[in-house]
Amino acid sequence: MAKKGQKFKSYSEETKAEVLRKYLEEYIPSSVLEEEYGIPQKTIRNWASKLKQGKNVLVDHRQFSSGRPPKDENKIDYKEQYEILKKYQAFLKAQRERK
Repeated sequence: MAKKGQKFKSYSEETKAEVLRKYLEEYIPSSVLEEEYGIPQKTIRNWASKLKQGKNVLVDHRQFSSGRPPKDENKIDYKEQYEILKKYQAFLKAQRERK
């Protein structure tokens, strides 16, 4: 799990494509690619695995998932729901008393 304030290294699409091409097509071991590009072996193997699963590894998706999600504008908070329920209960009570 990532630690607070931890910085992650990102790689360009060209670098990823070149490393994956060498790893998958030229069968160059990940240990050699690690020395050449400075990319950890595990990262290279993860990219290859995701690529085989049909995922696009060339695009960095982290930018869309960092931080707290935006507040849903259509969502009513619990205080508003409570007030609405109180008014509805008063309305029902008034309806019963009329009968």
